[in-house]
Amino acid sequence: MGLNVRLAPTAANRALNLLRTVQYTHPPACPCHSSPGHHHPTTSLLNHAKRSLATPVDTSRQKEYAFEMAASSIRFGPGCTKEVGMDFKNMGAKRVCVVTDKNVAKLDAMKQVVEGLSREGVEFTVFDNTNVEPKDYSINEAIDFSKKYGPDAFLAVGGGSVIDTAKLMNLYTNFPQAEFLDFVNAPLGKGLPITKPLSPLVAVPTTAGTGSETTGTAIFDLVAKKAKTGIAHRALKPTIGICDPLNTRTMPSAVHASSGLDVLCHSLESWTAIPYQSRTPRPQNPLNRPAYQGANPISDIFSLQALKATVKYLPRAVKDPEDHEAQSEMLLAATLAGVGFGNAGVHLCHGMSYPISGQNPGYKHAGYVTDKPIIPHGVSVAVTAPAVFKFTGPSNPERHLAAAEAFGVDISNVNRDSAGEVLAEALAEFLVGLGGQPRGLKALGFQNGDIDGLIEGTLPQRRVLMLAPGLSEEVNEEKEQLRGLYEEAMSY
Repeated sequence: MGLNVRLAPTAANRALNLLRTVQYTHPPACPCHSSPGHHHPTTSLLNHAKRSLATPVDTSRQKEYAFEMAASSIRFGPGCTKEVGMDFKNMGAKRVCVVTDKNVAKLDAMKQVVEGLSREGVEFTVFDNTNVEPKDYSINEAIDFSKKYGPDAFLAVGGGSVIDTAKLMNLYTNFPQAEFLDFVNAPLGKGLPITKPLSPLVAVPTTAGTGSETTGTAIFDLVAKKAKTGIAHRALKPTIGICDPLNTRTMPSAVHASSGLDVLCHSLESWTAIPYQSRTPRPQNPLNRPAYQGANPISDIFSLQALKATVKYLPRAVKDPEDHEAQSEMLLAATLAGVGFGNAGVHLCHGMSYPISGQNPGYKHAGYVTDKPIIPHGVSVAVTAPAVFKFTGPSNPERHLAAAEAFGVDISNVNRDSAGEVLAEALAEFLVGLGGQPRGLKALGFQNGDIDGLIEGTLPQRRVLMLAPGLSEEVNEEKEQLRGLYEEAMSY
């Protein structure tokens, strides 16, 4: 635990002795001494000296005092994808690297992009080998492609995995000498700050979930460490996000559900994160202020609105592929939540989700076109949500009750002490009602014997765990709290 560092008494005493010497030996011609009625404020002066000398500030324990708001520009509207060619022409781009995946490459969104760039005479090339839930080796393959092409701008067309991959291609193409782990979040990487602006990046999301079009975060699997991690810095955020509801109409129902659950947890976690002014340490330079800062008054507005919209529209979007209003509202909710959590951060659901998806015992989620086992990101965050918010409830009962109210719970007679349980019940009911969701970790194939591995995979997620209310800073106590959470999340 951080105690205030104190100066050695000898140094403080030497300074006090010097003050006394100055005070009692200056010449009698001093105007103060020639005035018999004057008294020196000896005691208060010496006490002030003691205070300022004895306890210099321990900066590692200083709490934050400011928050920042950073988000990409957003353009929202059906059909606005066709404007991207003009955007690149307007910014004077000469060589654009278009990043997508094999599935999205066949969709209308890519057709619009290719036509738009060709119409404006902008040179481009297409990288379509992006992985869903990208691994470090697939990211490095994408970076090599980009370095060889030498683009001056990037265009990402796809879900969060595509947009995150494009962010990292942009970063390492602009820092060609950097080692891959230089910018990766500590403790798995060095967590170095990004010291210069990157190339323009335009993001065209084709899923309504990650909010990656607004944030400076990119997530991937570090295979050797069996851990999901990422890079988070404001410099990574796209120049503009093109949110065209027509592009999400091709999402299968299962993808609507899991990406929508990511929105749900983004909004709930950022709404319940520790307040920004409780975070330590206060950065010594604004360059080092993290993107994930803790709950703050601006993020709160975005997060709560995104939560209300998700509760209202996600069940509709999942159940009816022709409900275009619900799909459009979910795309907007994903973007709103992105602005919220992109500045406030997420906490336990996300911190615990990374080892859940990274240590998948062989579960393959229905409705996903893949030949490999997959726990979609939204499924891995939502599966622990009832347990998590039951745990965080006591930290801020009012916020947890306000969230429960968004699910339609009548909170007028609810006891503050049961705020966590009430929100957990509302969440469980919502997930069951949505359909197709695994009801706990057991349904994914995990057993109690897997919990130690899940805990070890969670502990490195410091960037998000530091924002979790009620989580101990003492590592053994923290491990026991995580054990309790994983046990509780086995089934709901």
